[in-house]
Amino acid sequence: MRGKKALLNKLSSLDCKNTSKIEKLIDDRYSFLLRESSERFLIPLFETKNFKAWFKDFKGDTVVIGDAEELDKGGRDTIYKALKSLMPWRKGPFSVFGIDIDAEWRSFRKWNRLKPYLPDLKDKVVCDVGCNNGYYMFKMAEMNPAFVLGIDPTVQYYCQFNLLNGLAEVDNLNFQLLGVEHIDLFEEMFDTVFLMGILYHHPNPIDILKKVKKSLKKDGLIIVESQGIEGDLPVALFPEKRYAKVPGTYFVPTPSCLVNFLKRAGFKDVEIICHHKMSSEEQRSTEWMVYQSYKDFVNEDNTLTVEGYPAPIRIYSIARK
Repeated sequence: MRGKKALLNKLSSLDCKNTSKIEKLIDDRYSFLLRESSERFLIPLFETKNFKAWFKDFKGDTVVIGDAEELDKGGRDTIYKALKSLMPWRKGPFSVFGIDIDAEWRSFRKWNRLKPYLPDLKDKVVCDVGCNNGYYMFKMAEMNPAFVLGIDPTVQYYCQFNLLNGLAEVDNLNFQLLGVEHIDLFEEMFDTVFLMGILYHHPNPIDILKKVKKSLKKDGLIIVESQGIEGDLPVALFPEKRYAKVPGTYFVPTPSCLVNFLKRAGFKDVEIICHHKMSSEEQRSTEWMVYQSYKDFVNEDNTLTVEGYPAPIRIYSIARK
């Protein structure tokens, strides 16, 4: 149960009202690890548990954990095998003891767009909702937050993060197998919540935003990054079945529609940071993610999805409780 004690200690220090409910939920969620399908993701954690990285660098586009010279060939082969067995890698890039993980998403592009607008995270309590393998959590760590909680119900991502942080040993990063629907249990706990790539996967985006708002301290910030469509009107596309081959897609907003989502949820000082058209420069198949990716989801000139809907843009917004 990696990180449970550290999280409970942090909740206690913040006088969290729902600590017992959160503890029970975490215990229930650890049952995910007992599923037969989880075994292949857990094995690499045991195979690498005695390895530790001396060198760490989270400042650049690549999250670097360990230098190649820290391990002999046998050690690097063990790490390489473990990393490969956790494929596909969606977020990145990472360099682990000199082994370069070229993930599907070039996640530094998103981070670099956001970074000029981010608040000072030093000594702050932060949540990364849908944190995937923790790439953005490691990027946040360079800003010296007091605590970063990543939540994501996916066992594969939990194991990817715990392998990486088992090597890096960044004590203020914590991953739990929770979903965005649980975030309101952390009432008034967070200074900043990152909600990136999440909102359009839920049939009621206003309810999700209200739950996030409840988890924020007074004047806390929400950072939203969402798939969207171009247009000036405050409307959202609601696909019949799939959008860009993804079945779990509901409301795909225009930038002004996303602003209205946030305002209707009770946020203030809502601002669109930027928006841009998606492309294979951002998301593509690689050696570490060998399945279909963005170019397979749209037509050749990147104007329509394969279903015939407008091709996606990405929208970045910030708002205050």
